[in-house]
Amino acid sequence: MPTTDAEWEEKLSPEQYRVLRKKGTEAPFSGKLLHTDAEGVYRCAACDNPLFSSDTKFDSGTGWPSFDEALPGAVRLETDTTLGLERTETLCAKCGSHLGHLFNDGPTKTGKRYCMNSVCLDLEEKKK
Repeated sequence: MPTTDAEWEEKLSPEQYRVLRKKGTEAPFSGKLLHTDAEGVYRCAACDNPLFSSDTKFDSGTGWPSFDEALPGAVRLETDTTLGLERTETLCAKCGSHLGHLFNDGPTKTGKRYCMNSVCLDLEEKKK
């Protein structure tokens, strides 16, 4: 796994690097995984860490893939005040890459909405 900024930049696509390592955001409704409904496990695009089960994905209407629960120990949460408001940033617990944000307005029983950038995720589809 890369350890320096230069190594991350070499490993990732320019868009992945901008979002995962520089805490960017992809444009809403542009992500490859937004409307995907295949079964499987969503993994960190930077380090392959399993993050979310497809069973927890739902359509939030926000323009980004949304999940109501992360896999145990998969993510780390930090306070983010970069836009002048307090949000909860979601990071990969293994490599520290930025994935998106967690909001407490989800429509499911957990009340959570992990709003993730598609570019940060790879889907490992369940074998049939």
